[in-house]
Amino acid sequence: MSIRTFFATAALLLPLSGLAGDTPDLDGVLARYYQARGGLEAIRALESYRIHGTFTMAGMPMPYTTEIKRPGRLRVEFSANGITAVQAVDGDSGWQVMPFMGIPEPAPLDAGTLRELQRQADIDGPLVDWQAKGHRVELVGPGEVDGADVVTLKVGFEEGGELLAHLDAESYLDLKWQVSTTMNGRPVQIGIEFGDYRQVGDLVLAHAMTQTIEGLPGAQTFTVERYELNVPIDDARFAMPVKAAAEEGEEGGSGRVPGNAK
Repeated sequence: MSIRTFFATAALLLPLSGLAGDTPDLDGVLARYYQARGGLEAIRALESYRIHGTFTMAGMPMPYTTEIKRPGRLRVEFSANGITAVQAVDGDSGWQVMPFMGIPEPAPLDAGTLRELQRQADIDGPLVDWQAKGHRVELVGPGEVDGADVVTLKVGFEEGGELLAHLDAESYLDLKWQVSTTMNGRPVQIGIEFGDYRQVGDLVLAHAMTQTIEGLPGAQTFTVERYELNVPIDDARFAMPVKAAAEEGEEGGSGRVPGNAK
């Protein structure tokens, strides 16, 4: 199972002037969404960030760090019982060290996991500059999710998969995502809920996320302790270690992950 983190594009659940009233059209919804996050200028000005937090699965808390840097670089690292796991994306390629899955040395990501992590490496989120990215976005309309009033947008990805982004009907910020994707070669639904929204610099970000994956028991929770925005991050942090990359090239670059059924 891949350990996933999600760049939380949410904000404080406080009334914002001009946000009440009838549901606007798609452009209006997106405008309110960008405004609530801090505005397009502030969103696009974010070049990198680092998260320090705690990831909990099956009642076991584990410290984790997420680093994202333009363009399309992502590194997620977490530790348990003195063992550290890493998943990273560096543009068109990705790699992982997952001792819990029998992968003790750096190995390339399988195509499905690489695709999902590449989406997460989008520092702006899928609704910013969506046309230039080749996404399809449509307004589903107002509704209710888990007892909360929402405005729902549907995002279709060019390479496959779909996202339903449920925005809080008052603040127009991410409340819940429902992701349709593939895992281990089969369709699966992933749910992500966002909460504990706080101002961080010019942006407002979630400090709590809960993720559920269809077919897997329980939920995974992410508690953010600290964001570092526009922090210097060496590009080497995202690249596969040289020795492992060289060995992969000698073996023909199959892209298969030893011991990984994905």
